[in-house]
Amino acid sequence: MERGLNIIVCIKQVPETVEVEIDPETGRLMREKYPGILNPFDEHAVEEALRLRERYGGYVRVLTMGPPMAEKALRDAIAMGCDEAWLATDRAFAGADTLATSYTLSLCIRKMEPYDLIICGLKTTDGDTGQVGPELAEHLGIPHICYVSQILEVSEGRIRVRRRLDDGVETLEAPLPALITVTKEINQPRLPTLKGKLRAKRAEIKTLTASDLGGEPSLYGLEGSPTRVIRVFHPEPPRGGEIIEGEPDELAERILRKLEEVGVI
Repeated sequence: MERGLNIIVCIKQVPETVEVEIDPETGRLMREKYPGILNPFDEHAVEEALRLRERYGGYVRVLTMGPPMAEKALRDAIAMGCDEAWLATDRAFAGADTLATSYTLSLCIRKMEPYDLIICGLKTTDGDTGQVGPELAEHLGIPHICYVSQILEVSEGRIRVRRRLDDGVETLEAPLPALITVTKEINQPRLPTLKGKLRAKRAEIKTLTASDLGGEPSLYGLEGSPTRVIRVFHPEPPRGGEIIEGEPDELAERILRKLEEVGVI
């Protein structure tokens, strides 16, 4: 490829711990109480973008949506080797579910055009839905491939990948521009170098707000989210079991009756 690849990596800052608190009134994760890190799945997306740049040449930009503190995740990605970082931040974006998030990111990416490839991590450790990548591709009207475990080739305006599913392995091809979500099996992320950390500390973060993006205000944030957290609660602990003793034939008969009583059979 003569000019190289123009790649955008979508990332997210997530809490460093899984022991988190939920605001009982809003149902939102209280992110400000916990240190944030780059989502582990997104580290693999960043790494794969950097490997593609090393293989084909090009430019790697990283994008996230979040509060100002999400800037740290962007600087972590720059420390790994990304060329440029963009942050979508506005109070209007708060409380977004995956659909509102992907809508906002799609408007950001339209501001960042042109691009050849968008890479996302398979999912995030705080939401665990895996929905933002495919929804983003739908908003942009481009093809997408999920669960990518290997990029085989990028040439002549097409990408060929391999993905591992529960029942086998598929080799797929799609025209560019396209979006892929990658699994952890695709690579081993590199560690930032001292030079990379110094560069990240000085890097300018490009910021986009709702007024920069335009779009439909009713589709942002909590207002634009068709799914909402209504209640957060701890599940009831399982009830104690019953020990049945006796001879094998007798046990079989008694267990059968118990299963009939609870409606299992």
